[in-house]
Amino acid sequence: MNILLTGATGKVGRHVARSLAASGHHVRALTRTPATAALPAGVEVVEGDLEQPHTLPAALEGIDRMYLFPVPETAHEVAALARKAGVGHIVVLSSSSVLDDESNPSHQHHRAVERAVEDSGADWTFVRPDEFAGNTLWKWGDSIRTEGVVRAPYGGAARAIVHEADIAAVVATALLEDGHAGARYLVTGPRALTQVEQVAVIAEAIGRDIRFEELSREAGREAMSAVMPPPVVEMLLDYLAGSAVTPGPVTDVVRQVTGREARTFASWAAEHVDGFSGDGEAGATGADGSSSAGSAG
Repeated sequence: MNILLTGATGKVGRHVARSLAASGHHVRALTRTPATAALPAGVEVVEGDLEQPHTLPAALEGIDRMYLFPVPETAHEVAALARKAGVGHIVVLSSSSVLDDESNPSHQHHRAVERAVEDSGADWTFVRPDEFAGNTLWKWGDSIRTEGVVRAPYGGAARAIVHEADIAAVVATALLEDGHAGARYLVTGPRALTQVEQVAVIAEAIGRDIRFEELSREAGREAMSAVMPPPVVEMLLDYLAGSAVTPGPVTDVVRQVTGREARTFASWAAEHVDGFSGDGEAGATGADGSSSAGSAG
């Protein structure tokens, strides 16, 4: 079987590449910068860009199954090219936000990609992760390293944030095994944790006290507006407010699909100690290029 990975150097894609490299199948990875891809031995690395579909035909040649990173602007063209090349099954990295209101910008972003793949005629599997564990690095890494503090609104907002390797494990299984066509997998961690509890887990991992400083919604809006556009800020504030009232869902999808339990946030934090206490960059393990509250995000 020949498998193409797009987004192969992303926070989920790199885990998918590691899983598939040892599968015995031919794995090809698409990247804009092959020279710096640093992918596992045995993975064929080719140049291409989802934002420029005309660069894709050679990469799609001979491919049976494909992992698709979400780029809604070109998704219809990319999916049509894949189907024309003979790709029979496309596994899409989507987001739990597609279950939210259609006015949600993240819903629009990810659902557009899902619709494009549905329209292509290929078999499909939609992998819809809730919030990435790595989001805590780009949100809080700098203030934890420099001040030992996290400032955020809605400290009681609870989500079952998910280890990126578990998202990848579901993707890899759907690529390698039959029986996943038409599945919509909502992927979460094993337990919903409030933001305050998440900070406590990180503090335990790094062996330092971390203070949580609750912000008002207005102060949160001001802080977030420095790095995000207004519609995304409001989406995230509403997401947190809702999660403070009703914790996010917890599913058993990781175990059902892969046969093993989902990793805990504590295990993720233990693997990323340097990002919070050393020279790690705050964005080092953020979401896979997406601004989704659920995710992908």
